[in-house]
Amino acid sequence: MSDTQARGQQAMLDSRRPFFYPDSSSDTEEYRRDSEERRKRLSRRNISNVRRPNMMSKTQSPNAPIPSTSSQEPKIDKKNPMGEDRITLVVDNTRFVVDPAQFTAHPNTMLGRMFSSGIDFTHTNERGEYEVAEGISATVFRAILEYYRGGTIRCPPTVSVQELREACDYLLVPFDANTVRCQNLRGLLHELSNEGARRQFETFLERLILPLMVESAQRGDRECHVVVLLDDDSVEWDEEYPPQMGDEYSQTVLSTPLYRFFKYIENRDVAKQVMKERGLKKIRLGVEGYPTYKEKVRKRPGGRAEVIYNYVQRPFIHMSWEKEEAKSRHVDFQCFKSKSVTNLAEATADPVIELEPVRAREEVDAPENPEEQPEEQ
Repeated sequence: MSDTQARGQQAMLDSRRPFFYPDSSSDTEEYRRDSEERRKRLSRRNISNVRRPNMMSKTQSPNAPIPSTSSQEPKIDKKNPMGEDRITLVVDNTRFVVDPAQFTAHPNTMLGRMFSSGIDFTHTNERGEYEVAEGISATVFRAILEYYRGGTIRCPPTVSVQELREACDYLLVPFDANTVRCQNLRGLLHELSNEGARRQFETFLERLILPLMVESAQRGDRECHVVVLLDDDSVEWDEEYPPQMGDEYSQTVLSTPLYRFFKYIENRDVAKQVMKERGLKKIRLGVEGYPTYKEKVRKRPGGRAEVIYNYVQRPFIHMSWEKEEAKSRHVDFQCFKSKSVTNLAEATADPVIELEPVRAREEVDAPENPEEQPEEQ
């Protein structure tokens, strides 16, 4: 190594020695001043970094994202301006997260009444969820939720129209041609016909049939038999030779619309269901022959007259408002043989009917040849 290179390295070491190795007092003080200046510069830099997110510099782009801070205000959902939390409904072990405002917009439905009134109809489980619509499948409930969002219900292909109808009746959701869209038009029209038949028969019941039932009750009867005739049917019975009507006292109502209503068997089923819901008993609906006018009179041997009437087939309704009729409640205990049973299990058990031993006894008692039976003396 040459002398020039050795002197250059020594000069370099001498220039770095005050920073790495501060031995003298003057070198220490200079080191301290340099350290203080560095700390001040770092502190000013940290303060400027903290204040920079709240102030946009002139050179900063307006589209640049602003870093979030802990003091930033929470965002408010425009669809839920009150900041309310969504609720969770559990139906058929399936969870639906919905906005309660969708239900409160339809207060006439069951879910609308649950979440719009101040009364707590349901209670949450341990997870804070509402268990509703018991007995309704998740597929049907998902379809009904579309009514609260768009006002229409699309019947899924895997769901019958009757099942959807029963779910709508349970949840008090309107089921009509304006709210239901279905691929199965036969099933949809069948349910709409049932609903129309129910409303129509309730009108017939109040306006035409109930006055006849009241008239029968005022006579002391416990039942009523009504025959539905057409408006243009004429009934002319001979006072001297009336037709034989049996034990039942028939009443008639002239109504062509009611006659057409009972033309369909499905309408009869709907009418029977309505009368059951109104508390009536022993309901029978059908078609029978009803005499309208006298055709001729024939004389039988002995001078007795035979009247022939013209009969027409007309629907009838028979109902009663008593649980039992034509049954005597008097019991004569002398007709029964008393048997004391001390065993409680034997008293509650069903009686055992033994038929085979009886047959065997009859075969033994009966003679083989019936001609050889002994004569009674």
